[in-house]
Amino acid sequence: MDREQYDIMYRAEGSHWWYRGMRRNTLALLQQFLAPGRTYSILDAGCGTGGTTEDLMRFGVVTGIDFSADALGYAASRGLRRLVCGSVERLPFADHTFDLVTSFDVIYHWGVADERAALAEFRRVLRPGGLALVRLPAFNWLRGAHDVAIHTQRRLTVGEPSARMREVGFEIVHATYANTMLFPLAVLKRTVDRFLPAAPADLTVPPTPVNLAFEAVLSLEVPIARRVGLPVGLSTVVLGRA
Repeated sequence: MDREQYDIMYRAEGSHWWYRGMRRNTLALLQQFLAPGRTYSILDAGCGTGGTTEDLMRFGVVTGIDFSADALGYAASRGLRRLVCGSVERLPFADHTFDLVTSFDVIYHWGVADERAALAEFRRVLRPGGLALVRLPAFNWLRGAHDVAIHTQRRLTVGEPSARMREVGFEIVHATYANTMLFPLAVLKRTVDRFLPAAPADLTVPPTPVNLAFEAVLSLEVPIARRVGLPVGLSTVVLGRA
């Protein structure tokens, strides 16, 4: 991404309903599969500006890796120290190093030439029985101006990353869409964006009442997403076991 996009991300991660809600929902999903009280060795693959990396520390020791020195600079400003500059397609770690690998909205990016290679790397650095949680934007027909700004190459259905993870040796233990209840509004926004190029960007923080309302709606998805999965949404979430 361009440096200005990392700046926008860094500023929005603490307040924007999408970041706050998706982080909370993701952590709730992980809690279902991680043993309470255990300290895990975690790799946040494509850590960006470090907002989620910071939250993952509740589960153990977290290492963040990103190919962008700009992103890592923002992450370091949060006080994060276990940061590595590198590619998710060629992780600079030994086999069987981590208990958990997370990758949030990374391998869909044009900077990742081979998403299968990245997933194979996640599998390689995981210890036997370790988990990989991958989140990606869903449905290519939902591409918008924000995708152009952040260099989106592909948006995927939930079946696509699931199949690729199986190909490299993962057992899929959970797969779901996310951000479902606001899906109709997102479709409407994408439609409006096509006719009104000056429409607000996706990471524009809305007025406080709207921001809080959207975050509350997103939180309602947690019980369903954790148990049976959601049939449609703005993101795909897949959890695999090595």
